Amino acid sequence: MIDFKPEGINRGQEIDPDVFHDPVSGKDFLYWGNGYLAVAELNKDMVSIKKETLKVITPPGTFREAAEVFYRDGLYYFLWTENDTRSEDYRVRYSTADSPTGPLNIPQDNLILAKRPDKGIYGTGHNAVLQLPGTDEWRIIYHRFSVPTGIGMGRAAGYHREVCVDPLQFGEDGIIRKIEPTL
Repeated sequence: MIDFKPEGINRGQEIDPDVFHDPVSGKDFLYWGNGYLAVAELNKDMVSIKKETLKVITPPGTFREAAEVFYRDGLYYFLWTENDTRSEDYRVRYSTADSPTGPLNIPQDNLILAKRPDKGIYGTGHNAVLQLPGTDEWRIIYHRFSVPTGIGMGRAAGYHREVCVDPLQFGEDGIIRKIEPTL
């Protein structure tokens, strides 16, 4: 159990853990935080961290919660949610890095998943990523306000969610293309 805040952090909570197995080093990492993003290498028991490896790598300005890390074609991808789960503007941003502990390289336009009022889609956030085995096909799994009634619930819509799966696609330069949420 992570029951402490990293040094210098006096806000947020220790929530939304993500475990990532680095295929390059063979090490396992834990990511967590609310209002900040922390990372540490896991011990072999997979339930405790190597405290000396603890780092805070918060993306500036937009990080709220729900980090997701994966590796593709020599790059580490970091996805996170911006805003509160009760906001219609709950959405997903990303960065890349050359290592599982940063530093993060944040593209200028890094918003990849957001509301689509024209389709009645709001509150798209808190994601996970899957690679279809043996392929370079990827999927993003996320939750959003229930369609079509969620937006009418106000902030309570953040607790009336549905889980969605959409394609996650990349440009030749490794950028993540904007995701078109489906109904």
